Amino acid sequence: MNLAQSIEGNNPILNITIFALFVVVTLVVVFRASRNTKTASDYYAAGRAFSGPQNGTAIAGDYLSAASFLGIAGAIAVYGYDGFLYSIGFLVAWLVALLLVAELLRNTGKFTMGDVLAFRMRQRPVRAAAATSTMAVSFFYLLAQMAGAGALVSLLLGVEGDVGQGLVIAVVGVVMIIYVLVGGMKGTTWVQIIKAGLLIAGTFAMTVWVFGKYGFNLSELLGSAAEASGEGDTLLNPGAKYGVDSATQLDFLSLGVALVLGTAGLPHVLMRFYTVPTSKDARKSVVWAISLIGLFYLFTLVLGYGAAAIVGTDTINNAPGGENSAAPLLAEAIGGPVLLGFIAAVAFATILAVVAGLTITASASFAHDVYANVIKRGKVDSKNTEVRVARITACVIGAVAILGGILAKDQNVAFLVALAFAVAASANLPTILYSLFWKRFNTSGALWSIYGGLSVTIVLIVFSPAVSGTENSMISGADFSWFPLQNPGLVSIPVSFFLGWLGTVLSSEHLEDKHKEMEVRSLTGAGAEKASAH
Repeated sequence: MNLAQSIEGNNPILNITIFALFVVVTLVVVFRASRNTKTASDYYAAGRAFSGPQNGTAIAGDYLSAASFLGIAGAIAVYGYDGFLYSIGFLVAWLVALLLVAELLRNTGKFTMGDVLAFRMRQRPVRAAAATSTMAVSFFYLLAQMAGAGALVSLLLGVEGDVGQGLVIAVVGVVMIIYVLVGGMKGTTWVQIIKAGLLIAGTFAMTVWVFGKYGFNLSELLGSAAEASGEGDTLLNPGAKYGVDSATQLDFLSLGVALVLGTAGLPHVLMRFYTVPTSKDARKSVVWAISLIGLFYLFTLVLGYGAAAIVGTDTINNAPGGENSAAPLLAEAIGGPVLLGFIAAVAFATILAVVAGLTITASASFAHDVYANVIKRGKVDSKNTEVRVARITACVIGAVAILGGILAKDQNVAFLVALAFAVAASANLPTILYSLFWKRFNTSGALWSIYGGLSVTIVLIVFSPAVSGTENSMISGADFSWFPLQNPGLVSIPVSFFLGWLGTVLSSEHLEDKHKEMEVRSLTGAGAEKASAH
């Protein structure tokens, strides 16, 4: 806590100035981008005007969230090897997205996951189901980002107490809503490109700085981290977080499965594939994203162990925000208030960019799938009405995210994101894969898979130790947990695949002819460029 107070006394005015500068610059970019946002295609898919490298950088900006920067660096600092496993899972997951879904989705859909499912199934029920799961994943992810914002700024400005942190979360929510309302996908994409550049540049500078203190010798850095942590070699070996007993190892396996399979089902990542003009650009953008994200996760290894060595795990655990404060504390320790202000502004930019991407995805899913195609049955003026509904929805989602973020502000950010991945892997991925690759798959199977996977995941999360039953649970004073694992993916993902199969074979609906058309389009892109804005 002393370090937090010293940060508060260092130069909060400088920190606020750097924050404000970023917000002003990005708002100018967003306003300039908004001048060309006229149709639904402009608002949802940025007019498909971004190149592969630009979109790949934006995907990296969208994907490298507060969990990546604050949560993973903190998890490595406190738990060592076990914390780095988050990085491995998040990175390997991109191979699933690249090989199975990126190009096929770009060819088949227009704006949302619901477009892909509705291509060969009954429009209204599957669009409603896709929108429901999109909202659920976005909500969990938004909670994580808002919690990260509260932790970061409480550390940076010495804001302590529930009211101060709540106010910070509200400010983040309001700025994010402005980005989405004004700029649409084009403005949001530029914010993500700027933020990705700043994040990678900032973490690269810190990595070189930390590495240089130890003579660019990784062995020496790891040794110093182990010694300073008081844990010795435990920090370098498996088991610091997930233990060595079978229950915690099973929990880790469950987490790993959700991370690897969840990325290909994250709606805000999937939606980015629609902002490029061709399927080749979709492929190229994923390769760019993998390169940038892989580089970043190598940096987190140095930053995490560097924080353990230079700041110390006890100081990190006792600071406002706990684990999430490791990267800002390390910046303050090696570069003083200027580097702290820059790194904290980058983390703040990270949160703003990701919540803007999540909000536009959730609002697009509601406006395009539910309002335009379920309520209005496709008969809607996309230039005005549908975009107006999307903007109203963005305001509602922003308000819900602010309230949820205030309630979840003390949770570990990386853990909250892991729950979002579990929902994405359970509710979305089985349905997408069945729809693209299984010709017998039908509407009934899609509904069973989405609603069943979503229900099972949420029930298992609610009745897990993550929510109640331990002192680290969300509701620490209660105990209604009966599911032993904190991460439900090991159970919920196979159940969702099974439900998709069962719902299909129990239904007499046959859609094989439509699947042939979808297969040709997904593999060749024939007709994809002519997708209308409706």
